[in-house]
Amino acid sequence: MAGYRAGAFAMSVRVRRREVLGWFSPDPRGVLRPEQAHESRSLRRRRRDFETRVDTAFDEVVAGCADPGRDGAWIDRDYVAAYRDLHALGHAHSVETWQDGRLVGGLFGVAVGGLFCAESKFHRETGASKAAVLALAELLADEPGPPRLVDVQWATPHLASLGVVELTRTQYLAGLSDLVRRPPPRCFDRPS
Repeated sequence: MAGYRAGAFAMSVRVRRREVLGWFSPDPRGVLRPEQAHESRSLRRRRRDFETRVDTAFDEVVAGCADPGRDGAWIDRDYVAAYRDLHALGHAHSVETWQDGRLVGGLFGVAVGGLFCAESKFHRETGASKAAVLALAELLADEPGPPRLVDVQWATPHLASLGVVELTRTQYLAGLSDLVRRPPPRCFDRPS
């Protein structure tokens, strides 16, 4: 949690044929301002086929993201255990895309005040991961108070199509302390 509050995220890196934990603060940084998310017409039509839920299948979403058959798979058992612990503590959350009662995509990440640090996403149906990103943006845009921010680490063309932009490291870090001091989003509240 201290890493997220300082503007860094953890990721495995290979050093001398060993996987080790590294902390990253890229420059530039990919971010999504929830109120500026973009939905194409085709995705809007596709989203009608999906139902979106929050925190109903966290372990399954992480497993989908950790699938070793995926390109660039990096989530190992230690990461799964760490994010499961963060979820149990109320910090890590999933946004899931369902179709006909079946999990078809989603994302997970860590909420730190007004900042949501997206870690990974996956899909089993076309548009399912994008639908999860847009659902997250809508949930956060509907929160009362000052605007929130979704950290997606790096901007890719895929994410840029949803409204992700780049900030310099200086810009990102300049707004970070204010973001992390805000109250957590109510969309992740657990029933008592």
